[in-house]
Amino acid sequence: MEKAYKFRLYPNNEQEQQIQRTFGCCRFVFNYFLAMRIDLYNENRETLGYNACCAAISKRVKGRILNATVSQSPSGKYYVSICCTDVEIPQYEATGEAVGLDMGLKDIAIASDGTAHPNHKHLRNSEKKLARAQRRLSRKTRGSNNREKARVKVARIHEQIENQRNDALHKLTTGLVRDYDVICIEDLAVRNMLRNHKLAKSIADASWGELSRQLRYKCEWHGKALIMVDRFFASSQICGACGTKNPEVKDLAVRTWQCPHCGAEHDRDVNAAKNILNEGLRRLA
Repeated sequence: MEKAYKFRLYPNNEQEQQIQRTFGCCRFVFNYFLAMRIDLYNENRETLGYNACCAAISKRVKGRILNATVSQSPSGKYYVSICCTDVEIPQYEATGEAVGLDMGLKDIAIASDGTAHPNHKHLRNSEKKLARAQRRLSRKTRGSNNREKARVKVARIHEQIENQRNDALHKLTTGLVRDYDVICIEDLAVRNMLRNHKLAKSIADASWGELSRQLRYKCEWHGKALIMVDRFFASSQICGACGTKNPEVKDLAVRTWQCPHCGAEHDRDVNAAKNILNEGLRRLA
């Protein structure tokens, strides 16, 4: 099992200068080989792969190398990411439980057992503060020290929003993987959904793609099953009690509805989560 660890660095002046020189070297190497690949393709319609590029740097790329990557955030903070292999990850005990999840904007995930996990809307909550900082930045003279200070303030607000979002997502996904052996979710086309300009900001703030990514690798770590239900499965329109499809529920404004066939009352999101669970278990079987 491979796992990465990320730590913040606090370099002194000499170390910071060395890190900046290393960044410059990395940019040079990347641009050098990018130009080489472009020229080779334009001349012969051939491509230069990763192994060939590595061989060009050193004729002898020995053994299996695990890496440590030093990075700098836009706010000026330094981090080191260490990639490790053969990591023993403690396994969660089997619970025998399964859950279906319906993604939403008011609640980021609604479980088939009726549990609603709130969407904290970190970007929305920091929009006013971010707008003020961006206005101050726009008024500063380009190239001035004051503009750089204002830029760092904007970057720190974005960094805080990202950290808050990642913290909430990690707590949610870890709890789900710990409590359930089978997790069923929709295979959403988030990139296509972002084309809806009315909902794009809210969808990006909810970060459904990152939620799915975290569930995927954490389920793999702990031996749990993640079932992806087809995005075209009409989870919201099907009665979870009798299976009757009600096309009228396709309207997103309908939050509760009654099945015209069996008369069962449904909450839109909880019913969708139940249908996702049933479909996921059917696929698993």
